Amino acid sequence: MSILEQQLTEQQQNQSVLAKRVEFSLFFEVTNGNPNGDPDAGNMPRIDPETGYGIVTDVCLKRKVRNYIELTRAGQERFHIYVTEGGVLNEQHRKAYRAIRPNEADSKELKPKNAEEAARLTAWMCDNFYDIRTFGAVMATKVNTGQVRGPVQFTFARSIDPIFSQEVTITRQAVTQEGADKDREMGRKHVIPYALYRMDGYISAYLAEKTGFSEEDYLILQEALLNMFEHDHSASRGQMAVRKLFLFEHSSKLGNAPSHRLFDLVKVKKKTEGPVRSIHDYAFIVDHEQVPNEVRLVAHE
Repeated sequence: MSILEQQLTEQQQNQSVLAKRVEFSLFFEVTNGNPNGDPDAGNMPRIDPETGYGIVTDVCLKRKVRNYIELTRAGQERFHIYVTEGGVLNEQHRKAYRAIRPNEADSKELKPKNAEEAARLTAWMCDNFYDIRTFGAVMATKVNTGQVRGPVQFTFARSIDPIFSQEVTITRQAVTQEGADKDREMGRKHVIPYALYRMDGYISAYLAEKTGFSEEDYLILQEALLNMFEHDHSASRGQMAVRKLFLFEHSSKLGNAPSHRLFDLVKVKKKTEGPVRSIHDYAFIVDHEQVPNEVRLVAHE
């Protein structure tokens, strides 16, 4: 049993709200794939046009976390997912009304009768949907259950070096419709031969207190971050894997050091003069001596 699994087993019996501030840095790689295509650019890998560095959006990475939780915690109480593929958000909100105001839950439009009921509806959504109490949600639609600011926030992931996007021609031994004057069709796909990305994240203990984000939720988030590509493989994304996760755990809710200074303690240095094609072409440098005594650095590989 790993240390993370051991901690999770202990915390499943302890639903205490997370009481420490946390920052983290996640490093993941892509080999011969497209980690996050841009629909406004022919699905090419997202790129910073001024620098050539690759980008993966926070929304894309949150989707991976949601998919992992939905896959591994299917049917478990408190671990339902609010934003699902093809889901209707108003119907998700209606579940809270069925629990709190069942006689009127099927009305076309619903809103809280007073501040007390509004708080109960929002609390029900937080308690039942993992991604709401983690990332927050705007639920002020025609079936209104309020608005939640989540304790966990992701930045855009950015590649360590400028990326090279390669366009590859592919063929298919079949045609789309009958009567075509050819026996195969051709297409194109965009791939990055190799890139290493870094995403930084933040967890607020004060916001965790408002949504009920617990110590158990925090450990499950770590599990999801470490494994989010393991059940998300596809031909277009190539080989993607999480390589390292560094967590800075403060000893207080307020925090014991500025986040940007902690992030600066983890650096990645290129070891080769030629094109990078492997994680082994990089060296990770962590300045352990500068980590404050009140901050615990946890590293997962």
